[in-house]
Amino acid sequence: MIKRAVLWGLAIALPVAALAQGIGVPAVNGVVGRVSGAAGDVLRTTATLGQTVASLATLRLDRLDTFVQAHRATVERDDTGAPARAHEVLLLDPDPAALRIAADSGFVQIDQGDLDGLGLGYARLRTPPGKGLSGALRTLRSALPGRTITADQIHFASGSAAPASGPASARPADARPAAGNTSLGIIDGGVRPSARIIDQAGFATGAPHPDAHAQAIVSLLAGAGTAHIHVADVYGTDPAGGDALAIARALGWMQNHGVRVVSISLVGPANPLLARAIALVQARGLVVVAAVGNDGAAAPAAYPASYPGVVAVTGVDARNRVLFEAGHALHLDYAGPGADLTAIGLDGRAARLRGTSFAAPLVASRLAALAGESGDTRIMLERANREAIGPGPRTGRGILCDTCRKGL
Repeated sequence: MIKRAVLWGLAIALPVAALAQGIGVPAVNGVVGRVSGAAGDVLRTTATLGQTVASLATLRLDRLDTFVQAHRATVERDDTGAPARAHEVLLLDPDPAALRIAADSGFVQIDQGDLDGLGLGYARLRTPPGKGLSGALRTLRSALPGRTITADQIHFASGSAAPASGPASARPADARPAAGNTSLGIIDGGVRPSARIIDQAGFATGAPHPDAHAQAIVSLLAGAGTAHIHVADVYGTDPAGGDALAIARALGWMQNHGVRVVSISLVGPANPLLARAIALVQARGLVVVAAVGNDGAAAPAAYPASYPGVVAVTGVDARNRVLFEAGHALHLDYAGPGADLTAIGLDGRAARLRGTSFAAPLVASRLAALAGESGDTRIMLERANREAIGPGPRTGRGILCDTCRKGL
């Protein structure tokens, strides 16, 4: 159903048994709950260590196709073929004249607002009855030339967890904590309350709602020593969750709550609203870290990792080999531990983790620690560059948080 074009979608099938997007198949929570059983079958039957770059690309397209078909009431392809929230478009910087023209063209305003004080206005517009998303985008762009109009594209998690054979090991006393008492923001699904969760907010229907992918990230960070975590749930129970507007709103919330470093383990296409939101929070000192995804080197460049100034992170295994399935961004900054890891899942049992999803928050936690009390981004990056090991074309400035493994 989805054309073999520049499309975005779910994380790749990973080389561990019984995997689905974001979590192990038996724990049907969070990301897996947003993927049909057919998609899970594709992942379970095709995940092997011997996958080639070409097969990863094919799997990605097949998963996208299955995902869109399974959620036709809430998900639609935009004019680039990317999955997006159905029947809605976003108009940036709306004014009364533009909204009147949109209304005359058959669009109905759903809501209008500003991204938590960032000074970035938007309007959500429902598309005219009977008109597909691609056609609606063309119609409104023709009616409002020069205006920024976009679909609200969906972003997907970039890592997986599978049941482990035993309990996750506790952090040894001599392990070097990744962040200590420094606060860190996570934009993902929801998590269960704990002493390490400073606050949690929802930006989707049903949010905050416990999600296995997000819970694994928080458990991993706890093992690495991160003490204060702010969580923004952009999925909730919405099949079209993880949209660009939700992520942008979450960034504004993080900024307003004084978070210095935010980790995003999600991938999607370039989106003008999210790009501007990231640029605005960066200008105010927020450091955004993002995973490059797991769809292999042949996949399109991952966003938000590819936006200017975002710290793009790939993953390495316990032998510091870059994950064969790691995707790419338009630039690469660091690598972090992304395999041979364990965490505690929603069911309280240990889970094996693999994917750039888990490398990004570990790198983010280390950056937050290196920023120190000053919060100076320049000092933070200078310290990170000195600490990183094994720089190169596939690891960027090098591997950060390598010592975190002692506590995982």
